[in-house]
Amino acid sequence: MSRYATTDLHGCLHTFRYLVEEELNLSRKDELYLLGDYVNKGPDSRGVLDYLMWLQAAGYQVHCLRGNHDQALLDAARHRWRWDWLGPRGRLPTLRSFGVSRLSDIPAPYLNWLATLPYEIELPDFMLVHAGYNFALTPAEMRQDHSTMLNTKSYVYDPVRLGGRRLLHGHVPTPTAQVRAKAALHPGALGLDTGCVYRHNPELAHLAALNLDTWKLTLVPNREPAYTIGKR
Repeated sequence: MSRYATTDLHGCLHTFRYLVEEELNLSRKDELYLLGDYVNKGPDSRGVLDYLMWLQAAGYQVHCLRGNHDQALLDAARHRWRWDWLGPRGRLPTLRSFGVSRLSDIPAPYLNWLATLPYEIELPDFMLVHAGYNFALTPAEMRQDHSTMLNTKSYVYDPVRLGGRRLLHGHVPTPTAQVRAKAALHPGALGLDTGCVYRHNPELAHLAALNLDTWKLTLVPNREPAYTIGKR
C-alpha cells in the first residue's frame, strides 16, 4: 500500500488520469489524497469531477478536500456571491465543460459532492489542507478558520499547533524545481501546487504527487489538448 497526495487539478483531466493510471498505477489498496481546486481555469472541470467520483464509486481510496475554487463554484452556483473575480476567461471554460450557460444550471450531483468536501484531512503524520492555517490562533480556532484554510498565501508553520504533524497544502503555484528541491529536504511544511494548468509557463505546467512514506515526488507535465490561459 502506498499513500500519495496531489493538488490543484483545475480541470486538467488528461494530466490527472495519466498521473493516476500510468505514473502511480494506483491500486485499490493505495490511498490518494487531493488537496482541492478541481475546477476552474482549465479545460474540463466536469471531467475531473466525473473521474474523481468514478474512482470513489469504483472502490479506490481517493480522499478529496475542498479548495477555494471549489468553494467559489459552489457558492456562485447557489447564488451566494458574484463570480466576477474570475472574469469571462476563467468562467467560460467551466461553463462549457458542464454544457450550461449559467452556473446555477450545473447539475445538482456535482454541487452536492462539492458541498460534502472537508476543509482538512488529518493523518497520523500529516495535516492536509488546501492553503494553510493562521498559526497565531489556538489549534481549535485555526482549524475552524475556513477562510484562511482556503485562501491564505503565507503562514508561519508551527508543528506544535498541529500536534507535531507535517503540513501539506496546495493553492500557491510554485516553480517545479523549487518544489522538487524542498521535497528532497523532507520539510515540516510543503506546498505541492506546481501550477499544472499554466501550460505556457515552463517553470510551472506540471502536476506533482508526493509519496507520503518515501517522499518520492512524481512530476507530470501538462498533457491537455490546447486551451487558452494566461502564462502567470
